[in-house]
Amino acid sequence: MQSLKEVARRLKKETYAVYLASIDQRVPWYARILAALTVAYAFSPIDLIPDFIPILGYLDDLIIVPVGIWLVLKMIPPQVLAECRQKAAAQIQGGKPINRAAAAVIIAIWIGLGILTAMWLKQIFKR
Repeated sequence: MQSLKEVARRLKKETYAVYLASIDQRVPWYARILAALTVAYAFSPIDLIPDFIPILGYLDDLIIVPVGIWLVLKMIPPQVLAECRQKAAAQIQGGKPINRAAAAVIIAIWIGLGILTAMWLKQIFKR
């Protein structure tokens, strides 16, 4: 269990380092975009697949965030990544930052899916 906590702590630091890299002009534009999307999703208080859905709810957190971070880390120049990791270690605090814009996007997606589902059900029951 202690090992799992250490992995989670390290992932949080890496996520913050990726955030810092996403605003660094020395990082290629495509890496900054992927970094911003990954960090926005990681820091969003709302998941694309809610955690209360069995298995799938946690699957997105266990796959999307680590894979996104891994991809971004491969795209960031090593010297920039080292600096961002140092800054992240110095700045990170106990709480997880919250990205309200990402939360708004995910809420909009869920509302849109709800509307589409309602329209689809209306068509089915109209027959």
